[in-house]
Amino acid sequence: MNRSLLVFLPVCENNQYQLFRHSRHIFFVQIRYQEDELALSSLLKKKPKNMAAEFLDWEVDECSPSGFKHEKQLSAPLRRFYNLNKRKSFAAFVASKREGGQEDGSPSWCCCDHIFKEDAAIHKHVARAHGSEIQKLALSEYSCMLSQAEEEPKHQPTNERVDVSAWIPDMSHIPQEHLEKGPGKVLLYYRYCQVKEPHVICAWQRTLCELLHLTGKVRVATEGINGTVGGTHVATDLYVQAMCLHPLFSMDKEDFKTSDGGPECFTGLKVGVFKEIVPMGLDPDIVSYQLAGVHLEPAEFHKEVEALLAEGDSCNDTVLLDCRNFYESKIGQFTRCLAPDIRKFSYFPDYVDQNLELFRDKKVLMYCTGGIRCERGSAYLRSKEVCKEVYQLKGGIHKYLEEFPDGFYRGKLFVFDERYTISSNHDVISSCRYCGCPWDQYELCTTQFCCQLVLSCPACRSDTHTACCPTCGSKGQDSAPRKEECECTDGRPRIPQDVK
Repeated sequence: MNRSLLVFLPVCENNQYQLFRHSRHIFFVQIRYQEDELALSSLLKKKPKNMAAEFLDWEVDECSPSGFKHEKQLSAPLRRFYNLNKRKSFAAFVASKREGGQEDGSPSWCCCDHIFKEDAAIHKHVARAHGSEIQKLALSEYSCMLSQAEEEPKHQPTNERVDVSAWIPDMSHIPQEHLEKGPGKVLLYYRYCQVKEPHVICAWQRTLCELLHLTGKVRVATEGINGTVGGTHVATDLYVQAMCLHPLFSMDKEDFKTSDGGPECFTGLKVGVFKEIVPMGLDPDIVSYQLAGVHLEPAEFHKEVEALLAEGDSCNDTVLLDCRNFYESKIGQFTRCLAPDIRKFSYFPDYVDQNLELFRDKKVLMYCTGGIRCERGSAYLRSKEVCKEVYQLKGGIHKYLEEFPDGFYRGKLFVFDERYTISSNHDVISSCRYCGCPWDQYELCTTQFCCQLVLSCPACRSDTHTACCPTCGSKGQDSAPRKEECECTDGRPRIPQDVK
């Protein structure tokens, strides 16, 4: 039986398809590009002559904080491109105001005949006093980029044949039912590396997961791969084998975190190409994983936390930083950690910017679920040049709990699948949203279209307290808007300021 797997790659910029031949089966798989550049390219093909002109005809509204009068009319990819240029223009403007520095070596900025000695101060001044200039710079840069994109030669589709049969494990001796039924587990992993053809890896991953009957989520980008998948023990072992054999990733079994579960832990399979393998909202080429902090093994991290706790309140030179979201740290965290009240990891850079004094001249110990957010989170923190040292927990909480199930991490570990949490100890550090009794089992808000998680104990749930807040609870199911509008979102600052 022919077990080869061939991939034919049409090199074109829009609707791309892959042809897979495995045994006697033919698979046509559409590559779903989610990178903004490809979306932009597709849009330019549709309106190559009018797009830039449309932007050039726009006026900068100096009185409007939103910038362009017609910005809301843009498609999502174009809005992201414009916002990226706006951020770059802001950074360039601030950099142009930087002077030689102060006597102690720290930087300073001069703008509007004022000297600013803190990052936050100059950022606030530029945002308030030079907003219109930033918008004009962003518009100019954006229009230039659109013009260049229009002038790029259009590539004629060609076929490139790639044999990826070596990337698929031999399954000829394995009964199909062993891949579909039986005890299972969930894998969590990531690998930062240079991926020149992410669409090829994406197509391979999708086919591999489908052949193994795995469910879950896999993100591929030019900076690497990030995934969490569930399946039977046989299927997940074969998946790990395939990943370890792939020459691009150079992974071993220790790079995978495992927990009890299976394919039922996910609603389906999602594999795609993205700009980042974890959504931070910053260009990976600007804030690279290669600038990450020092990795500490779980045992080393444990000793650092132990020393921090031994000093008690007298320790003021070390920060134990949880870089996860608030709903994760709410049900489980390290003792005496700083847990930012943020809803998304993409808010983490802004949190750092607005709370730099918390980290100035401090040793920072960072941690997250599996380690991936710390890679670029620590790189961003280091780029601010305010910390004495930046360390991160290798393998994240997952690996720490494998070695220290009764260590300094107390409570549950939040996971991004249908289980919501896994545990290694019996501590409950959170409470029911309604009655205040100890409770740490999340459920989705029952209000239509609301995606908030709610902690509601069985007694309160039986008493119809199943919404995330009273506002959601009072909404009618038929009239609920298609977005989150409730006390949970309106009452929480987007970027909390923890500096007193």
